[in-house]
Amino acid sequence: MPSRDATTHWEGGLQNGKGTVSFDSSNAGQFDVSFPTRTGNPDGQTSPEELIAAAHSSCLAMNLSGVLGGEGITADSLDVSAEVTLGPDPAGGFALTGIAITVNAKIPGLDPAKFAELAKTAKDTCPVSKALTGTTITLDAQLV
Repeated sequence: MPSRDATTHWEGGLQNGKGTVSFDSSNAGQFDVSFPTRTGNPDGQTSPEELIAAAHSSCLAMNLSGVLGGEGITADSLDVSAEVTLGPDPAGGFALTGIAITVNAKIPGLDPAKFAELAKTAKDTCPVSKALTGTTITLDAQLV
């Protein structure tokens, strides 16, 4: 399996500095970052938390599709969102204080209890979920 990489170039201090994150593997683009926009209004900039949310939502959508496929089920659609929260760490500094995953799936004929079971399996076996085990991850999975 391949690895993927990104690079951040930073100039200045924490409060007045700024940086640019480059997606090197895919060449998908460059994105501005700064600490004030990370902890306040995003003002058109991304943050590590938003990048983690993107990674988690896309990984979970793929993983859930695979878990469903293992049961012979194909979803008409899966909409997965991840909300990553940054907060103060009692030990000092900041920490990811939680990740709220929401899944809305269109799968005609699937029993809601079976879907909830499969969605939990997908969350628990998602590689990004595994990488973030030090953070509380909640799941709200619904058939629509």
